[in-house]
Amino acid sequence: MFWLQLVSNFIKILRAGQTPRQIAGGFTFGALAGFSPVLTLQGIALWLIIFTLDVNLSAALLAFMLSALVVYLLDPVFHELGYFFLVSLEVLRPFWTALYNAPLAPLTRFNNTLVLGSLVGGIVLSPGVYFGMKSFVVAYRTHIGSRFEKWKIYQVLSKNAFVKWYRKIRDLGV
Repeated sequence: MFWLQLVSNFIKILRAGQTPRQIAGGFTFGALAGFSPVLTLQGIALWLIIFTLDVNLSAALLAFMLSALVVYLLDPVFHELGYFFLVSLEVLRPFWTALYNAPLAPLTRFNNTLVLGSLVGGIVLSPGVYFGMKSFVVAYRTHIGSRFEKWKIYQVLSKNAFVKWYRKIRDLGV
């Protein structure tokens, strides 16, 4: 039911509500949080940013879950990227040594190639995710949403007894 509620909230947000900028920002920060491990300093900082900024929390949670699933497929790429920054670039070696000897920096786990590579990869992919999601929200609100509601399967599912029952139960909590 949690997935159904999350997707339902996300579709409601796509239709109207917050601005495309807020939805895209939440999705981008959620995806970035999904790329890095949760129990690291940067993971906690990302969630604090999500809760502090005026971004959409449902979009952030959905993006976090989706990117956490996808990141496993990209682990070999992120490992190579982290290895490149940690080992291959001799210029950065004194920086990594100083960072590791700093008091809080080991909590970031940047000495792990996968953690560093996934963070760098997430940062590199973030502008594309932001602008892509923003364009998708605008397109959904102007073109896709009205077409989607005309589909026969959407009309059948929205009139389904289980869906009506679920909406009644859901609206009781509100």
